[in-house]
Amino acid sequence: MFTFIVRRLIQTIPVLIGVTILTFGLMHLIPGDPAQIMAGESASPAQVEQMRERLGLNEPMPVQYTTYVTNAIQGDLGNSIRSGRSVTSEISGRFWVTMELAIYSTILSVFIGLIAGIISATKHYTLTDVVIMIIALFGLSMPNFWLGLMLIQWFAIGFDIGPINTGWFSASGWGSWQQIVLPVITLGTAGAAIIARMTRSSMLEVIGQDYIRTARAKGVKERVVIYRHALKNALIPVVTVVGLQFGGLLGGAVLTETVFAINGMGRLIIDAIRARDFPIVQGTVLVFSLLFVFVNLLVDIAYRFLNKRIDLN
Repeated sequence: MFTFIVRRLIQTIPVLIGVTILTFGLMHLIPGDPAQIMAGESASPAQVEQMRERLGLNEPMPVQYTTYVTNAIQGDLGNSIRSGRSVTSEISGRFWVTMELAIYSTILSVFIGLIAGIISATKHYTLTDVVIMIIALFGLSMPNFWLGLMLIQWFAIGFDIGPINTGWFSASGWGSWQQIVLPVITLGTAGAAIIARMTRSSMLEVIGQDYIRTARAKGVKERVVIYRHALKNALIPVVTVVGLQFGGLLGGAVLTETVFAINGMGRLIIDAIRARDFPIVQGTVLVFSLLFVFVNLLVDIAYRFLNKRIDLN
C-alpha cells in the first residue's frame, strides 16, 4: 500500500507540471496588461514600466515560469495583483467554503444516487425504473446555473400559495442552513443523476451473476442479497464515478458560487480572470488540481477495501 501511494504521488508530478504550463500560457495569451491594471488607468508609461519590472513581467516567459514554479515548490504562490496580499492568504480565506460546498454536494449526490440506482435496479423494466431514469435524465441535462436561478425563484424569492409563501431559503451567501440548501442541491443534482444511472447499470450486472442466484436459491432474504452481496461488488465502478464527479463539482462550484454570490474559490477565480490577476488564477487552478489528484488517490485506495483481490502494489 505504501509503495503504491508513493508511486502515485510521483506520477502526479508530470500532471501538475502540465497544469502549471497550460495555465501560465493561457493567462498570458489573454489580452490586457496586468501592470497597467495594477498601476491604474491614469499611470504614466514610466510608472507602468516600473510596475512591470517589479512584477517580473518584463522577463522572458521561460524565466517567469521557472520563477513561478520554484516559488510554488517553496509554498510561495506570489502576491495578488489587485489586493497585494499573498495568494496563499487569499485562497485560504475561501478554501473551506468551496470544500464544504463540494463535500455536502457529494454526500447529497451519493445518498440520492445510490438509493435511486438500487431501487431502479431491483425494479428494472417497471414503471418505477422508467420514472427514476427519466428524472435522472432531466437532472443530468439541466445546467447548474439554470437550476440555481430556478431554485432561487421558487424557494428564495418564492410564490404565494394561499396563506403559504415558498420563500424558505436565502438566495445568497454561505453559513446558515437557509443559505446552504439551494447551492448544494444545485451542485449535487447532476452528480446524483450520474451515480443513479451508474449504480443501476452496475447492480444489474452483479445481480445476474451466479453467486447471487445461489444465495437466493439458499433462501437468503432479498434485502441481505442486495445490500450485503450485490451492492458491495457493484460499488467499484460507482466509486470511480464519485471520484471523477468531485472534479466536476469543483468546476461546477465556479458557476454555483457566482449564481448564489458565495465567496468561495470559484468566485475568486472568476474575479481574478476578469482582473487578469495572474497569481490568483494560477494558484487557484493549482489547488484545484491538487485536490482532484488527492481525491483520485483516495478512490484507488478505496478499491482495496471494496475488493481484497485488487492488488495496489
